[in-house]
Amino acid sequence: MNHNFGIHLTLDIENCDAQKLVDNHLIYNLLNNLPAQFSMNKMTLPYVVEWKDKFAGIPGISGFVMIAESHISVHTFPEQRYVFFDIFSCNHFDVKPIINFIKKQFGSNKATSNVIERGKNFERNIAYPPEIIA
Repeated sequence: MNHNFGIHLTLDIENCDAQKLVDNHLIYNLLNNLPAQFSMNKMTLPYVVEWKDKFAGIPGISGFVMIAESHISVHTFPEQRYVFFDIFSCNHFDVKPIINFIKKQFGSNKATSNVIERGKNFERNIAYPPEIIA
């Protein structure tokens, strides 16, 4: 029995296909379709923007989608062929298929992953009086 709120998977993905890291449609479709593929529930359409920081020669892409279970985010760095990808979910999920899927989406064979247990003392079945949550 899990006694935490959920897990937060962080991926640092190296050696990506740089063209994929500047593809707005790829990032949007990934964020739009990934929740249903892995039994998560999308609450909003993805929000995807190009961003060029002061150290970059070409823009990367940042994106976010809110899911009922929490969120999924991505930040690409095409010049470094690098992407940061996070999934935080209150529903536990098998990380290995997601890691492999995300690496494939970005044309990479190298990722560093971390799984963080969030809310280790979070009580799921507490009924609060209405005045506390109002």
